[in-house]
Amino acid sequence: METIQVVLDAKLLKAADAASKRQKVNRSALIRQALQEHLRRLHVAELEERDRRGYQARPQLAEEYRPWEEAAAWPED
Repeated sequence: METIQVVLDAKLLKAADAASKRQKVNRSALIRQALQEHLRRLHVAELEERDRRGYQARPQLAEEYRPWEEAAAWPED
């Protein structure tokens, strides 16, 4: 692991310290977990944006999804 410096304002530091006590982890572990989760969310958002652009460039045609809708429909009595 590498050691870095991060500057936090007093209010954020106090909140981080309180959260680390509640989670029973040290401050560094809390910040690592938060950063990992943030990076995961960014990655998911990037994938969603890539898919959104793909569907805008090539919209799905009705004949491509209609069979799936029919298969998922409730059977009629």
